Amino acid sequence: MRLDTLGIDRSVSVLFPPAVLLERLEELPIETVLIDGDSESASDSTERCDGVVTFEYRPSLLNASWVHSVQAGVDRFPLERFREANVRLTNSTGLHGDAIGETVVGYMLAFARRLHTHVANQRERRWSRPEWDEPWTIAGERACVVGLGSLGRGVVDRATGLGLDVDGVRRTPIPEPGVDQIYTPDALETAVSDARFVVLAVPLTAETEEMIDADVFAAMREDAYLINVARGSVVDQRALVRALEDGGIAGAALDVFETEPLPESSPLWEMDQVIVTPHAGSATRQYGDHVASIVAESVRRLRAGEEPVNHVC
Repeated sequence: MRLDTLGIDRSVSVLFPPAVLLERLEELPIETVLIDGDSESASDSTERCDGVVTFEYRPSLLNASWVHSVQAGVDRFPLERFREANVRLTNSTGLHGDAIGETVVGYMLAFARRLHTHVANQRERRWSRPEWDEPWTIAGERACVVGLGSLGRGVVDRATGLGLDVDGVRRTPIPEPGVDQIYTPDALETAVSDARFVVLAVPLTAETEEMIDADVFAAMREDAYLINVARGSVVDQRALVRALEDGGIAGAALDVFETEPLPESSPLWEMDQVIVTPHAGSATRQYGDHVASIVAESVRRLRAGEEPVNHVC
């Protein structure tokens, strides 16, 4: 394919300044330009770009030959339209394991050591020690990681390093280092039944949408915590709220939601046993550098007539 001009869409600013990519990619043997999806200027449109690096989807992207998503998830991109238009779509899978893994164990430690309660007390200038039987240590507890791709792998490495036992759920029951037992999705309720932490790290697909429903919550331990760093729609949010209100589970750490930003009217904001973070679990100051590395390698491959990195469709 022809690849002479690469556009960096301003929408990547959700994650890092576009200038980071422009600087990191300036040595490429192609022109790199900043484009603005909301601009009517022809010089800033996708029409002059052979490839585009973007955070968001819009129909004009189908004028390019190649589109790279700066996120791993591509649920916002209509894959059939890309196939029909013969536009290659790639993503940033493989970048987030370290950051997501650290975020997840941060949630685990916060719940176990009651750090979220201490932070809330600090805002109120309230000196309040927890009851003697409230704090606990995570070593020896069990986590169930649903999804064992690069995100799940990052969680497994850090959880086992802190002494947790780990089970996992994925489509094929292939053994995974550090994972005691592999379950397939049809045995999800069994998989979560003995876990103190249930960690969601799956992509959003037709198969995973609302896979965590009322039946799954009923199968979880009453002292279990749900951690979602996948996509909000992987969880039936209404069933989650009911499980939290009824004491069916002990709490939840949620980085993703059905609607983002999380509406002010959501009861999740007011729940003491819930940690809400703004879809920032993968955030790191190295994010732009990591994306640049993937993009640069894909440019090299495409210009050589090879398949790009992380080819989705």
